[in-house]
Amino acid sequence: MRDSDVREVRFRYLAEVEKGRLARIDPSIGGSKAPYLTMDYLRGERIEPTLVVVDPDAVTASEKSLILLWDGANAGEFLTGKHGVVASTSALVTPIDVDARFLFWTCKAQEWLLQAETIGMGIPHVNGEVLANLRLSVPPSNMQSAIADYLDQKTSGLDSLVATKELVRNLLAEKRQAIITRAVTCGLDSRTAFRDSGAPWLGAIPKNWRTERAAWLFRERDERGEPDLPLLEVSIKDGVVAREFSQERIETTAADFNTYKIARQGDVVFNKMRMWQGAAGIAPRDGLVSPDYVVAAVTGELSPAYVGLLIRTGAFSAECARRSHGIVWDRLRLYWGGFREIQLPVPPSDIQQEIVNHVAHATARLDALAIALERTILLLKERRAALISEAVSGRLDVDRAA
Repeated sequence: MRDSDVREVRFRYLAEVEKGRLARIDPSIGGSKAPYLTMDYLRGERIEPTLVVVDPDAVTASEKSLILLWDGANAGEFLTGKHGVVASTSALVTPIDVDARFLFWTCKAQEWLLQAETIGMGIPHVNGEVLANLRLSVPPSNMQSAIADYLDQKTSGLDSLVATKELVRNLLAEKRQAIITRAVTCGLDSRTAFRDSGAPWLGAIPKNWRTERAAWLFRERDERGEPDLPLLEVSIKDGVVAREFSQERIETTAADFNTYKIARQGDVVFNKMRMWQGAAGIAPRDGLVSPDYVVAAVTGELSPAYVGLLIRTGAFSAECARRSHGIVWDRLRLYWGGFREIQLPVPPSDIQQEIVNHVAHATARLDALAIALERTILLLKERRAALISEAVSGRLDVDRAA
C-alpha cells in the first residue's frame, strides 16, 4: 500500500459518540439488568462486573464495540467494549462507513493527542471539539480489515509480555503494601501484647497504642488567596505531587487560582470522589489544590510521614468507602464530616518514627525492582504504539510484514 492511498479524515466523519449515563445499582429495583462497563471491567482488572438496571435511556454496548473513556485520569483512552451499559464516565463510539476494528486501531494511534488536550481543572475530561477534529489515517476499505488483522496478531504478543511484567510489578506492589500495612497498624515488635482497637477496620493494635477520632487529630484547612503558590494534585498512584501545565494552560486558568485551597507542607490532602480508591497523600510543600479536595492539617500527635503511610493502605481506603456517600459506587464521595469520624491508631511518637524508618529501608529494594520493570513495560508499550502508527498510516506494508 502506498502512502498516497491513505487519507486523513476527521473523526467527526468517521464515528458518532454517545456519552454514558448514571445507572441505578439498587438490587431491590426490578427490571432488566446488565454489566456496568467501567474502566477496570473493560480492562479485565475486575472479573465480576457490577450489575445495573437497564433504563430506557441507558446507553448500551455490544461485544467488540468501541468505548472511549471520557472523564478521569485516563480520559481519551479507547477500549474494546463488552455487552452492557456504558458507564457515565465513558462514551460509546459507533463507526460510520469504516471497519470497526480498524477504527479502533487508528483511534489508538492518535490517543496521545486526545489525552494531551483534555480539559477540566478538577477531573479531566475529553475535549469534544478536539475529538471531532482529530485527523485519523484511513486507507482504502479493502486494506482496513487486513491492517486490523495484522495489529490484532502482533499486539497480542506484545500485550502478553506486558501482562507478564505487570503481574510481577503488581506482586511487588502487594508485598510493599503488606509491609506498610503491618508496620503502621501492628508495629515492629512481634513480642508485643495486643488489644482490641474498637475500630473494626483496624482490628487489634499494640497495647501501648491509643486510638482517636480523626476530628481530634486533624483540623480542616480551608484557606485561599495565595495564587502564586505552585499547583499540587492528588493521584491514586503517587499521592500528592506537583501538577504540571503548559504555559498556555496556566495562563488560561490563572484567574481561578484565588479560589484554590492552600495546602501547607505536611497537610493531608484527599480527593473526595476517589478517597475510597486511595487518592490521598501528604503535601510535600506549600501549594494550591483543587477547591474540590479536602485539606486536613495534622495537629501534632501524629507525624505527617506516619499518616502518609497509614492513609494509603487498603484497609484505610476500605473504611473511607464505608463512610462515603453517593448514588452509584463510582460517584462515592467522602466529605470532611465522614473523615473526621474515622478512628485512627496513635502510636507513641518514637514508635512512629521507627515505623517510618523501617518502611523506607524495607521497601527500597522493592522500589528499585519496580522501577526497572516500569522501564521495560514502557519500552514495550512504545514499541506497540510505533507499530500501530506505522500500520494505520501505510508506512508499514502489512502484507509483507505478516
